[in-house]
Amino acid sequence: MPTARIFQRPKNAMQSGKARTHTWALEFEPAEPKQPDPLTGWAGSGDTREQVRLSFPSAEAAIAYCETQGFDYELIPAPERKLKLQAYADNFR
Repeated sequence: MPTARIFQRPKNAMQSGKARTHTWALEFEPAEPKQPDPLTGWAGSGDTREQVRLSFPSAEAAIAYCETQGFDYELIPAPERKLKLQAYADNFR
């Protein structure tokens, strides 16, 4: 039985906006370890579930999908956002 991870997408570190942070993502745990390719040296495996990422509007929708499909799941709670308040004048202290 494949195990799925359900988590809320983090904010992009390269942007100040919070687009797509309200959606929840579902990814599958790797079924086998990655091994280096003898010719190129790139890491890879035959597990195609690693390539699948599903997005859902809520955690409840992702959990309902896992339960209907019969997947085991792990719900990773969203990290608490810390608001860092600072004024422009703090740059000159």
